[in-house]
Amino acid sequence: MDVLILSRIQFTLTVAFHYIYPPLSIGLGVMLVIMEALWLKTNQPIYHQMARFWTKVFALTFSIGVATGIVMEFEFGTNWAAYSRYVGDVFGSALAAEGIFAFFLESGFLALLLFGWNRVGRKMHFFSTCMVCLGAHFSAVWIVVANSWMQTPAGFHIVGEGMKARAEITDFWALVFNPSSMDRLFHVLCGAWQAGAFLVASVSAWYLLKKCHEEFARASLRLALWVGLASSLLQLVSGHTSAIGVAKNQPEKLAAFEGHYDTIPAPLTLFGWVDEKNEKVTGVALPGMLSWLIYNDTTKPVAGLREVKKEDRPPVNMSFQFFHIMVALGFALIGVAGIGIFYFGRGSLFDKRWMLWVLVLSVLGPQLANQAGWFAAEVGRQPWIVYKYLRTSEGLSRFVKAETVLTSVILFSLIYTLLFAVFIYLLDDKIKKGPHAEDLSPSGKLSLPKEVA
Repeated sequence: MDVLILSRIQFTLTVAFHYIYPPLSIGLGVMLVIMEALWLKTNQPIYHQMARFWTKVFALTFSIGVATGIVMEFEFGTNWAAYSRYVGDVFGSALAAEGIFAFFLESGFLALLLFGWNRVGRKMHFFSTCMVCLGAHFSAVWIVVANSWMQTPAGFHIVGEGMKARAEITDFWALVFNPSSMDRLFHVLCGAWQAGAFLVASVSAWYLLKKCHEEFARASLRLALWVGLASSLLQLVSGHTSAIGVAKNQPEKLAAFEGHYDTIPAPLTLFGWVDEKNEKVTGVALPGMLSWLIYNDTTKPVAGLREVKKEDRPPVNMSFQFFHIMVALGFALIGVAGIGIFYFGRGSLFDKRWMLWVLVLSVLGPQLANQAGWFAAEVGRQPWIVYKYLRTSEGLSRFVKAETVLTSVILFSLIYTLLFAVFIYLLDDKIKKGPHAEDLSPSGKLSLPKEVA
């Protein structure tokens, strides 16, 4: 392999592994805020126990997320020096904002969240929980802003020429609110909320299957299902608005997502396979539906890939498959949460072991959907690292050798495998130990809310 392919594999590996944890931290942060708010409002000890247990899981995901995120910043300098020089002003401002508004806020209140249960008042602890949750969301804001600028650059001009050319900010707020940033941010956050909710649902269903911590599990599961359904429905809305933005700002990406070559009223392909050599897609499609979703008109043409030079097209089948995996998982999660709430409301969920097993496995859904969506977005942007301005091949460091990158890929793979094993071991240990009796609030014995009992 050449250095470009290896460098892309290396960055893909590190980003994909890191991206397991921030969505969990953001989603669990929301769950903690809700649990602790319910405790303050109702004074029900069960909510205090829920908040304390899930805080321990949050701390684990946060710590692994921080450790795995640092590596990517070094890769910008080692493997992508030309890219870093080109976008340094842009990325520098976004990463500085993340440090000031996100990481400092999140980490500053983290100690109170973890160790302040019996040391500060209930309202102060709730405030610290909110600040940690807000900090996690701010982190997503600035990372998505920086990445969205690469997708739809705005608020800058180019200074210098050739190898000395670089992007210089002319309007910071135009950079922040670039054409795709808010749609993509909403989409990312919905995916994170799903990740947190379905993790809680998975563990709660596991307890119910094993007939342990049943009161705790019922209360946690009820809350997780409602948050999971709400976030999944919002994800459907955000996905639609994002697709409309892609059609406007990156039409070849949308065409790749649907294997769409001719500029004609476009069908919506439900599933299939793209033959890139013969430029056709084989699958099941709804005639005119893509045109209707984008333009509210089944007869309006959608730009096809034949209007784009072949060297400027993204890998079509790969983009197509990742996109459709994401969409399929999104609808599946709506179904899982909806069916779970239906059975819960009827009081029959706890007798349906098959549904509890579905809920146990549902934790994988948001993770796979988030990964597939991120891959679709990044593969669909190719061959550009900064859309229409800098090709991926032009962003490489000039003097990094392929064998050096290959060595680092192997080492990263080993280290990340070990880290993941440690994460799973510690998570499994916390789940097996379950909520502790000392996690009950001083207000009394554990009692279920009426709607859960």
